Amino acid sequence: MANNKNQRIKAADQELKEKLVSLNRVAKVTKGGRTFSFSALVVVGDGKGTVGHGLGKARDVQESIAKAVDDAKKSLIRFPIIKGTIPHEQKGKYGAGKVMMKPASDGTGVIAGGAMRAVLEISGIQNVLGKSQGSSNPHNVIKATIDALSKLRSPQQVAKTRGISLEKLFEG
Repeated sequence: MANNKNQRIKAADQELKEKLVSLNRVAKVTKGGRTFSFSALVVVGDGKGTVGHGLGKARDVQESIAKAVDDAKKSLIRFPIIKGTIPHEQKGKYGAGKVMMKPASDGTGVIAGGAMRAVLEISGIQNVLGKSQGSSNPHNVIKATIDALSKLRSPQQVAKTRGISLEKLFEG
């Protein structure tokens, strides 16, 4: 968790794809009637282990999506992907949203629902088992999923932290 600051990356270096997760119409009642605005929740990723999320609000749908994409590019994180899946089982939490992810064998696909599926697909993971527990609010599920992804460590990182070789890490 201490290496989260090191994982942040610049959006300008990447070729990013974006995916709209939720679009919400909000009405504000004024004395002149109702004023409608839109709230967009977007995830962006490069398909190679980089992902970010953003929220945008505006009176127009396209403008709110554009604001959300700009916001998402500011919160990019990088995590390891090994053979199309995650390196190890991991849990994430944000508010009342909890997620659990397990690595899956080749050909399994992304087994996850709703907002969690969007994050995993856009980040480039092809095989993973995911379960969202607790809150189904897309904001909390996305943040919990990104929390879990940011905690992932590759075998090389674990070996370096412990000060041992990769071969020794996989013994016994």
